[in-house]
Amino acid sequence: MAWLWLVLAGVLEIVWAIGLKYTDGFTRLVPSVVTIAAMMASVWFLALAVRTVPIGTGYAVWTGIGAVGVAILGMVLFNEPRSLLRILSILLIIAGIAGLKLLTPA
Repeated sequence: MAWLWLVLAGVLEIVWAIGLKYTDGFTRLVPSVVTIAAMMASVWFLALAVRTVPIGTGYAVWTGIGAVGVAILGMVLFNEPRSLLRILSILLIIAGIAGLKLLTPA
């Protein structure tokens, strides 16, 4: 169950990070509320996950999921660069996340 909480925490990290773009510096109410709620929920699910998953692994996986998701959505939603090196770098992060999962007893 801990890994499910961790994945959910990572997905919510993507939501709040992308949400920051839509808050316009926290001047828009609805995007700001959604972003802050996603922040709080993300950290809460991370806290649940690291009851079982080692903190170093949990934090690295959480930020990795967020980094990969935001990088991909940045390319899709905000027309950020789509270079081969950028995509290969994202794949390296995914490999790191998978490696941590495989090497962590939980």
